[in-house]
Amino acid sequence: MIMTLPPYDCHCHILPGLDDGAEAIEESVYLAGRLAAYGFRRAVCTSHRTLKYQNTPATVIPACERLQEALERAGVDLLLVPSMEYRLIPEVWPEALRRDWLLPWEGNHILVELPIHDKAKIGSIDPCAEIRSLVRAGYQPVLAHPERYLWATDYDYKALRDSGAAFQRNLGAIEGFYGMPTAIRARQLQAQGYYSYLGSDTHNRHYTDFFDSLVTGR
Repeated sequence: MIMTLPPYDCHCHILPGLDDGAEAIEESVYLAGRLAAYGFRRAVCTSHRTLKYQNTPATVIPACERLQEALERAGVDLLLVPSMEYRLIPEVWPEALRRDWLLPWEGNHILVELPIHDKAKIGSIDPCAEIRSLVRAGYQPVLAHPERYLWATDYDYKALRDSGAAFQRNLGAIEGFYGMPTAIRARQLQAQGYYSYLGSDTHNRHYTDFFDSLVTGR
């Protein structure tokens, strides 16, 4: 079955050399071309803001501008939006707030993520409290790929949603790109009506090779 996608990809890592996504501009142009071929008209470039990848607006915005210029030269019809994916851990999140490093998309949307494998890395951070704080400040927090947090319980998901987080599903999650446990979790969350956004979370050609069959039927 060929999928119909929304007009913009709210989660991707196609800026070259900033995190564990695209490594070189040539790869970035290729990945952007695939996203455009799927029907995306805009791509929110959510480079990681983690302990390992300490991006800031000063790294993301110029990289986004350079890639946009390369896309125009290559004839790729995709508008790039600079943003970041903020990990809610003590070593990262408080500094991003203190230094005013938030780069919202769609005016007020902020993509946040929790530790994928180890809940303990949340440390002293209270994700629900941070989400409520963002909402009070006028932002719409969007929780990246909650289906990948296999440590999360039904209570965790409900608490995060009730705190004001919208949920973003990864393209390919339901179809098994991240393994069967994640696929099962994604199907459960979708059946329960949790998801408001779909993002590709594209990092490299391994992702687009998988997406081709889902989106274009190739």
